[in-house]
Amino acid sequence: MTHQLTNYLTIDVEDYFQVAAFEDIITPDSWASMECRVERNTAVILGILGKYKVRATFFVVGWIAERYPALVQEISRQGHEIGCHSYLHRKIYDMTPEEFREDTRRAKNILEDITGRSVLGYRAPSYSITRKSLWALDILEELGFHYDSSIFPIYHDNYGIPDAPRFEYKLPNHAMMEYPISTTLFMGRKIPVAGGGYFRLFPYWFTKLALKKINTDERKPFVFYLHPWEIDPDQPRFNHAGKLSKFRHYNNLHKTCGRFMKLLSDFDFSPICPK
Repeated sequence: MTHQLTNYLTIDVEDYFQVAAFEDIITPDSWASMECRVERNTAVILGILGKYKVRATFFVVGWIAERYPALVQEISRQGHEIGCHSYLHRKIYDMTPEEFREDTRRAKNILEDITGRSVLGYRAPSYSITRKSLWALDILEELGFHYDSSIFPIYHDNYGIPDAPRFEYKLPNHAMMEYPISTTLFMGRKIPVAGGGYFRLFPYWFTKLALKKINTDERKPFVFYLHPWEIDPDQPRFNHAGKLSKFRHYNNLHKTCGRFMKLLSDFDFSPICPK
């Protein structure tokens, strides 16, 4: 089905053991000992995107890029945009400005060295540009980014700026654009419907209806996101994690692949910043 509006498809390339849901039980110094599944899972996503002739923006964690440079090269070779998703996948508001600057510079340099292209877009781990970390935008601009896609205009225990604009906008007092994660309006409230855990939580018919409403009623493109680990129901399990963390991470992993293919046939997509 072809729609007039082209939406933004984004893939956050991190492995299952790097997610915020498990950060209290797994530290970065233990990552190297874990079974890495990001190459395989990202290859599956690339295959699906190739089948549907869709290009996306891949926000890649620097730690992953450093270990799997061929993966980053392959993503770029297939015509997708490479964006930066930090080096160590730490929430920004848990870092000092100096730590954030160094983490981001390191990741950006690694990605640019691998691809030979400028990395223009940034997405914070766990959408952690909030009111208490707006200082990060100054640093992103200083480091040469042209846009950010980290601000989620909702209430959430880990992230969100509830009254931020819902659609792309120029950041006040910055030269950068912001591409917020998409929400739909339901009885006057903003409901997150554009990817990740929400894509796995809601039935597909509801997601499709909500996204279509953004395109047709509001005449706006939406920003959709997905992680490679979300199509991998066979990933190793952290059974000693908290109940909420396990629910957020493991809910409906077996349904993601099928839903993702439906999404690609129901909507038109492009990267945020096409080559």
